Amino acid sequence: MQHSKELRPPRILLAATGVGARVRQQQQQQQQQQQQQQQQQQQQRQQQQQRSVAAIKVPQLCQLLQQLGEVKVASTKSAAYFFSQEQLPESLGPIAGDEAEWHEWSKVGDPVMHIKLRRWADVLVIAPLSANSLAKLANGLCDNLVTCIARAWDFKRPLLVAPAMNTFMWDSPFTAQHLAAIQQLGVTVVDPVSKTLACGDVGQGAMASPETIAAACEVALQGLGFAKPAGTTARP
Repeated sequence: MQHSKELRPPRILLAATGVGARVRQQQQQQQQQQQQQQQQQQQQRQQQQQRSVAAIKVPQLCQLLQQLGEVKVASTKSAAYFFSQEQLPESLGPIAGDEAEWHEWSKVGDPVMHIKLRRWADVLVIAPLSANSLAKLANGLCDNLVTCIARAWDFKRPLLVAPAMNTFMWDSPFTAQHLAAIQQLGVTVVDPVSKTLACGDVGQGAMASPETIAAACEVALQGLGFAKPAGTTARP
């Protein structure tokens, strides 16, 4: 499959997951509380700006991936807590979240978002990948847009993940089992690094740098036959 002969750039789907589990709310409740939540999230984002929360790095990662090809972004509710649409390049279009799953569907034959994105993307990059989402991925669970995309993914195409979690969670035997399970499917794991984490602990578990993740994505695209873009700045 030599995509380099095609007259289009590679298509990269960046999917961000959040830190920890969050109870899914009903759509009607979301609509009623949306304005209040947006105000609270804005205040909380400002408080989190100086912390090492992996999802904060999503806007920078988007910019690096755009040097490699066309990019779209999907997000869980927990990840969206740490970055906003306004922080992303306008050319990306809207962030796809759970509420977008059936947005375009009204009758049989209309697109469903997780299938639409799965068909569109040449490469899926899940960064950050939380401990909760890693467990879901390893066990085939699909209770949100991002995990539905992963469950439907064609593993002949590259899937890269960049875990981010507390050191104790990273060192858990559950994590080792879950990583082994997804690696058996051919998933590329971009290992976390050691640094001061959001909770204040120091140890391995911080998401790899956006440059490292983008470099891994570039290698995956070259494996599909896409030519290396001129002026690439991403480095491992």
